[in-house]
Amino acid sequence: MELKTGDKIPNFTAKDTHGNDFDSQEIIGIKPLVIYFYPKDNTPGCTAQACSFRDQYEDFTDLGAEVIGISSDSILSHQRFTQQFKLPFILLSDSDKKIRKLFGVPAGLFGLLPGRVTYVADKTGTIIMVFDSMMAKRHIPKALEAIRKLQ
Repeated sequence: MELKTGDKIPNFTAKDTHGNDFDSQEIIGIKPLVIYFYPKDNTPGCTAQACSFRDQYEDFTDLGAEVIGISSDSILSHQRFTQQFKLPFILLSDSDKKIRKLFGVPAGLFGLLPGRVTYVADKTGTIIMVFDSMMAKRHIPKALEAIRKLQ
């Protein structure tokens, strides 16, 4: 079941870039969220997307939102990716793909790649936008526009 606009962000836990436990319940209800699922660290599209979120991260935080990237890469892969590209936001390791399944993220490119979907939720955890596109850099302006509408 794919999550859609109006649905609540489900509760989930994962390991972050530092190997710490991340619990979605600790952030839902506090601030708006941009949660983006991407296929793989260090691939051209995913690097462009992460760097675009990095370059506009302050625009999101100035509006009170947090950005979270999720892929099935390992914590070590996320650490290298974060260090190499100086990513200021949270990356979560979903190695067993449980979070991807929980959100119902569809596979992309005829089922060959993990999907690239961005969810924007308001402070209460209600999804206000879902953007599903393999066009990596299109996610950032769409997410920023949705966050701005919350103001």
